[in-house]
Amino acid sequence: MAKATATTAATPRLKALYKDTYVKELQAELNLVNVHQVPKLEKIVVSVGIGKNKDDKRFYEAVKNTLVKITGQAPVDRMAKKSIAGFKIRAGMNRVGISVTLRGPRMYEFLDRLANVALPRVRDFHGVSTKFDKGGNYNLGIIEQSIFPELTFEETQVLHGLQVTFNITNEDPAHSRALLEKFGVPFEKQGGKR
Repeated sequence: MAKATATTAATPRLKALYKDTYVKELQAELNLVNVHQVPKLEKIVVSVGIGKNKDDKRFYEAVKNTLVKITGQAPVDRMAKKSIAGFKIRAGMNRVGISVTLRGPRMYEFLDRLANVALPRVRDFHGVSTKFDKGGNYNLGIIEQSIFPELTFEETQVLHGLQVTFNITNEDPAHSRALLEKFGVPFEKQGGKR
């Protein structure tokens, strides 16, 4: 009995809500026949492109520190897939970007902090864009890392942006939006200012 309590205490809030409440609500709201048709968040990828700052060790360390602090996971260096002369990048060159792939409890904890703590801290915030790709995945660009409360003032001296990608299994991009709205992602109102 105590073992089950310890397991449920470790379950992230959004994961528990998804299993207990959101699956049933989404199935009813989206008129889905089977529970397996309900959209599901598979993973979140947080990445930063280094590009023209690839030779700046201070910038690289700042980006790496940011990703470790906000995700709780060690980032992975990304290699260039093609050559870009303007940035002096050749195909196969290492450290053109850094990314972290979140799954399971860390994914839900990051999403909870992003939607309920970090995004509301953005100045003049009217919601995030409502554009999804054809597969129903969602990309969110964050201009600077200072919106995350995990970072100290000194850690935000070297400013950089982030790209957050939500990989969602679904049948329709509208289903993806319904899922993210349940999780508390604040989308901009239709026809409203951004």
